[in-house]
This record gives sequence, C-alpha cells and structure tokens, in this order.
Amino acid sequence: MYKVNIEGNSFEIDKQELNQLNSINTGNSTYHVLENGKAYHIKLIHADYLNKKLTLSVNGNPHTIQIEDQYDQLVKRMGLSAVSSQKIKEVKAPMPGLILDVLVEAGTSVEKGTPLVILEAMKMENVLKAEGEGIVERIEATKGNAVEKGQVLLIME
Repeated sequence: MYKVNIEGNSFEIDKQELNQLNSINTGNSTYHVLENGKAYHIKLIHADYLNKKLTLSVNGNPHTIQIEDQYDQLVKRMGLSAVSSQKIKEVKAPMPGLILDVLVEAGTSVEKGTPLVILEAMKMENVLKAEGEGIVERIEATKGNAVEKGQVLLIME
C-alpha cells in the first residue's frame, strides 16, 4: 500500500489499483490517462527518486507528489524520521546515469538539502542533494562520466 500526498491531500493506493489504471505512454515522459470518464494529459517534469517526490503537469497544471511506501510509513510510525540532522559519509548514485555537473568542491561544507551533483538518468536531470551535514573530503564523480547505481560520487568528512 502506498500513501500519496498531493499538495496536502493524501490518499492510499495499492499495486493492484496502479496496474488497473487506464494509461498509455504517449512519448518521452508523457501519458494519457482515463479515469471516471475524464481524460488527463500527464507529463513528468521532475523526479527526485531519492526522496520519492515527483513534479507532474496534469492538463498543463503543475502538481508535486510525495509517495511513501510501506517502509517509509513504518519509519514514521516508529518515530525514526524525527532525527533532525545526521552526518553523511558517502553520497552514492541512486540509479545508473551520466554526471552532468558536480556542484561542490572538496572542502565545501554542506547541510541537508544542499545540491551536490546533477545526474542524468532516463533522459531526465536529477539534482542529488545532501541528506545530512558534512564537509566534502573527496570528489569521485567526474563531469561527463557514466556511473552505476550505488557508485560512490562524493566522500564526506
């Protein structure tokens, strides 16, 4: 069961309901969806897979969607997401892709949310942000290089 939050409105949906969705891929990150007799034209504008957040254009109107799977919901119920700040040791590629840009240099102090690397994956640009605080010790990623999922991009002090 997934919990979906669209700009303050939450609902739950399961895999079976997702599989039964009447949708057609009409091109590069665009879809045509029929639901309850209404047609929707949907385009994926931005995807932050690490934080499970999507920005979609639905019939020309942008909407931000936050998705929580069963594990995210369990972590919240257990109160483990209340940690305010954590030190990070490594930044890894969340998916295979191409490094478009490295936005920090060695010695840079970063806080949670600081943009670090721009990774192109599936023809989309994804900004990888710091999940905690730290200082960039070493940069392992090089602009223009391909990386694999889980590959270390930055090492933090």
